[in-house]
Amino acid sequence: MITNPAHPGFQMAYEGKPAWDLGRPQPALVEIADQITGAVLDAGCGTGDNALFFAQRGQPVLGIDFVEFPVKEAKRKAQELEVEAEFLQMDALELPSLDRQFDSVIDCGLFHVLSDADRRAYVAALMHVMKLDSRLFLMCFSDQEPAGPGPRRIRQNEIRAAFADGWTVESITPTHFEPNPQSKETFVDGGPRAWFAVIRRGS
Repeated sequence: MITNPAHPGFQMAYEGKPAWDLGRPQPALVEIADQITGAVLDAGCGTGDNALFFAQRGQPVLGIDFVEFPVKEAKRKAQELEVEAEFLQMDALELPSLDRQFDSVIDCGLFHVLSDADRRAYVAALMHVMKLDSRLFLMCFSDQEPAGPGPRRIRQNEIRAAFADGWTVESITPTHFEPNPQSKETFVDGGPRAWFAVIRRGS
């Protein structure tokens, strides 16, 4: 996994137009927005489009990303939109250092870049910052997406295994990421196939 905030792969991606930097919230998140309640953490927020969408709905929002540029861009967007939202450059594995808890967490494209070891550490970190009965809304590349460039493909049973202890996987449904049309990467069927999982934190 890429835990170094200065990782060159992600730094270089933002020199162009990354496929994940859509310029608006992912439609799959918009569709279930009413389920994402209370204070929201956006883990791996990029340039902030998803986080800002919920901030515009009047919710307290914190977005984190380990790359400096997108965090600065998210802050610029918030100022431009005159929306209150907080953005920090930090590694998601360091979430326990926040000493805060959230009602909802969104992960739109972070889980699928984690190594197996960092995946376990990430799930443990989420447990620290999520309230009892709060929910994680997780969107990741699916194993239904053909092999090729991009992050690792995730199977449903991998999601269930990662959240087996202290969590309830309420649903996993097929969807797709809508890519930035200006990106040089090309995808079929409207965007990469993905899983959308809703996962409740237990005790």
